[in-house]
Amino acid sequence: MERQKSYGYMRVSTREQNEGRQRAALLAMGVPERQIYMDKQSGKNFERVQYQKMLRKLDSNSVLFVKSIDRLGRNYADLNEQWRIITK
Repeated sequence: MERQKSYGYMRVSTREQNEGRQRAALLAMGVPERQIYMDKQSGKNFERVQYQKMLRKLDSNSVLFVKSIDRLGRNYADLNEQWRIITK
């Protein structure tokens, strides 16, 4: 049986925003530092470099942690589509 892998995703909208709280929360959830992906850009769509890189790592033994759903994205329809992609 393959071991479950934990991944974390965090996003801040601007370069001035601090991602420290999100990183601390993901580490507290047990996500290894090397498996935390972060983008510094708007949540208006999912065309983000680190998010796309992380998606390619996910498989059926993966668990994705996000501190807050708004850190993943802002648009309900887009979030639903990403949920479908992540859970297929």
